[in-house]
Amino acid sequence: MKEPIISAIILAAGESQRMAGIDKIFTPVLNRPIIDYSISILAECPEISEIVVVLAKSKIETFEVLSGQSNWQKPILYCAGGSRRQDSVMAGLSALNPCDLVIIHDGARPCITKEIVHNAINSVLETGAATAGVPTTDTIKIVNKNAKVISTPLRETLWNIQTPQIFKYELIRKAHLEKPNADVTDDATLMEQMGVVVKVFWGSYSNIKITNARDIYIVESILSEGQES
Repeated sequence: MKEPIISAIILAAGESQRMAGIDKIFTPVLNRPIIDYSISILAECPEISEIVVVLAKSKIETFEVLSGQSNWQKPILYCAGGSRRQDSVMAGLSALNPCDLVIIHDGARPCITKEIVHNAINSVLETGAATAGVPTTDTIKIVNKNAKVISTPLRETLWNIQTPQIFKYELIRKAHLEKPNADVTDDATLMEQMGVVVKVFWGSYSNIKITNARDIYIVESILSEGQES
């Protein structure tokens, strides 16, 4: 059986609106820009043939400087994203060369590991769509607009969803073409809306997304432990 061609998209076009003026993509952590961690891990995975980084237009020049200074194990393509996450994903899909599977990852999750990437690749063929996740450890309440509890879902049915997410290329491209205005926060939800069953594979509790300035210190601690081990 022919091995599938696998490509990856790293989303890095966000405006860091909750970061108090800090650029969460290019801020250095342990002397490396945050975006460098995701690129390096994906570039080290032999299964991945091509990587596209989707950037805000204002950050392309900064990325070009970083690219010139880096020794990534694969050539890294890049393109400008859009104002919405969906626009940036579509820009990345359009920039890729033909492939069978595509990994989509948030550049603001620098603690991705090769093990998580391998879990993704091993999970996608069952349904054509899979996402990283970890079981929720908190009790979750459904609350109305008046902050009154409506219900409490069973915790054992709840997972915190992460990236990377992986899809058959034609499935995810079709979803974005058919639902360009879908109000979703990730691509797995978009696939659900298309009627595709999404498989959840183990991510990591360390695979956090940087959403505020405090998260940078948490990520620094996680990455520091990784370098020491």
